[in-house]
Amino acid sequence: MNNADFWTEIKSIIKRGFDTKGLQKLDYYAELFVRGKLVFKRFSPTEQYGCTKGGSTNVIATLLAGAKNQADTDVEGNVGGVKDDFQLGAQQEKIIEQWSRKVGCWIDDVDAVLTKKLGKRIAHGGEANVYDHGAEVVKTIGLDYFILPELALDRISLHNTYFPETTLLVLGFGRDSDGNFKIIAQQPFIDGNHISDDEIADYMDCMGFELKNPHNWTYATPEIYLSDMHDENVIRSASGAVFVVDCDIRINTPELRQGGVRTLTNEVLFNLPFP
Repeated sequence: MNNADFWTEIKSIIKRGFDTKGLQKLDYYAELFVRGKLVFKRFSPTEQYGCTKGGSTNVIATLLAGAKNQADTDVEGNVGGVKDDFQLGAQQEKIIEQWSRKVGCWIDDVDAVLTKKLGKRIAHGGEANVYDHGAEVVKTIGLDYFILPELALDRISLHNTYFPETTLLVLGFGRDSDGNFKIIAQQPFIDGNHISDDEIADYMDCMGFELKNPHNWTYATPEIYLSDMHDENVIRSASGAVFVVDCDIRINTPELRQGGVRTLTNEVLFNLPFP
């Protein structure tokens, strides 16, 4: 099976409405992805591992979003503008919602449901609501910074790669009372204190990131773009360890104008004989 055959098969599964055979096939592909037998060239090997740390739900949703990508001919007109991004994002949302409903990991009015189950939210950011769940927190993460579910899922995979101590496990998906698409994720609860911008800069320097813009806390390497690294998103525990609990992390492409050298691709390769 080559790249074109794979995406033809994924689109066929979608077109058939995620029947039993299709769901089994998706589970099979997810297992190959986890084992490194299906290589997703969008990611480095360590980033693909970060994707798997988000759980099989994250892996399958990533592949489904990839079925509707920037080069998809189903999107009318010249893809690249904001209007096209919203159209493409809506298509990706629809596919993920259809699959999530089939497998039982979709929640309507997600924040109301979580409030009823877990109590009032304990934190609220520009794109996420956070709920207490004992040793973990549960987050509902919106698309405010990304528009495309595919890019929001990238963020989870990259976060898990570079900040594995605060791994995000994708539990499912839903919409809020306004109809906005949400990713539902679980993350370890970190008890500690916020640290200064200078301390964050030192921490990022040790990781090989260069400060690009102190006004929006942006750092980058040629491979990775990272922003929103302010004192509410970075915590020092009682033991002195630094934990990043939230950030805007992306594959650094030239379009981001931060010295990026990568391209966004959804090409796959298979590392095994395929029947």
